[in-house]
Amino acid sequence: MDDLDHRSLGPRMGLFHLQEDAPGMPFWHPRGHAVYRVLEDYIRSRMRRLGYGEVRTPQLMPRSLWEASGHWEKFREAMFAFEASDGRAMALKPMSCPCHVQIFNRGVRSWRELPVRFAEFGACHRDEPSGSMHGLMRTRAFEQDDAHVFCSEDQVAGEVARFVRLLKSVYADLGFPEPAVALSLRPAVRAGDDALWDRAEGMLAEAAAACGLEPEILPGEGAFYGPKLEFSLRDLLGRSWQMGTVQLDFVLPGKLGASYVMPDGSRREPVMIHHAVFGSLGRLVAVLLEHHGGRLPFWLSSEQVAVMPIGAGQAAYASEVADAFLDAGLRAVLLEDGSLPRRIVEAGERAIPAVAVVGGREAASRCVSMRERDGSQSVLPLGDAVSRLASRDGPSPVAS
Repeated sequence: MDDLDHRSLGPRMGLFHLQEDAPGMPFWHPRGHAVYRVLEDYIRSRMRRLGYGEVRTPQLMPRSLWEASGHWEKFREAMFAFEASDGRAMALKPMSCPCHVQIFNRGVRSWRELPVRFAEFGACHRDEPSGSMHGLMRTRAFEQDDAHVFCSEDQVAGEVARFVRLLKSVYADLGFPEPAVALSLRPAVRAGDDALWDRAEGMLAEAAAACGLEPEILPGEGAFYGPKLEFSLRDLLGRSWQMGTVQLDFVLPGKLGASYVMPDGSRREPVMIHHAVFGSLGRLVAVLLEHHGGRLPFWLSSEQVAVMPIGAGQAAYASEVADAFLDAGLRAVLLEDGSLPRRIVEAGERAIPAVAVVGGREAASRCVSMRERDGSQSVLPLGDAVSRLASRDGPSPVAS
């Protein structure tokens, strides 16, 4: 296995592992989960600023819901289904969209409320064939940054534009250039008639054009309920990875009885927009690891600074230094065991971007000797060292 393959990098860096008796089910270790949570908290803050309410829905739902939504007919071979102790047919969710419709359907919705925006880190399960699984790139258990917007037809263009601005900003923060985009059109097996698909495809194409996008056209590649825009990232090795999507759905709201009340008292079905910036969070971690060769940007590193006392006499001051970094919100780790050269090598193997060494002189003057990933070295007062690292802790989740 290539040293820059995420399946090699992840276990070597202590981020995650996969095992034969749980195929496609990643085990996230503390360092890997730290990266996972940084990404999760980052996109959560961006979505909150854009008016999304975060929700949590069950992983296990009655089969009847999936039958009503059309997913059972389309995806039943990929669904984990079984009979519960009360005899009810149940299935693990392969996606969150029908569950979000259940939340929208609670109570009477008015046209004044639209658009209604929900976001969820949806835990999903799909029974992928064993030969198709590939590390974190394709798994049976995964989480998506699922989001759904319920809106009127005249709000579609604005909501698509909002998503495209968010997606481009996020990908830039992650260190990727402008994404490639494709417009996937009606598949052979689909829900809804041709007139509905004509309207949905035309509306999404117009929204894409209004955003300045010139998508490649992919006939037959749309979701069974609607067309979609697919965004792909190109990594430093020139490989392309399909990540974010935005999908226009005129079908599912009607199948599941979603409606809102118009000013004249009549009821109308909302348009449902499905979208995700990351897609699978595990897959994103895999792409980032390979794109950066394991040396993740400072703000994404599981451990940002390693504090190392030269000898036992500096242990108390080293602990104080580590606490100062932690108090500033940095992910600091104290490395005390083994020789100093060996600990520096260990920090490199763990891809920790900054090392703070403290010896007798540093302890006496309340300084730290900083060594950084680019090879630079400096001796700084403790407060200045903390400020320097804290100032580069990551992108600000500004409104889009």
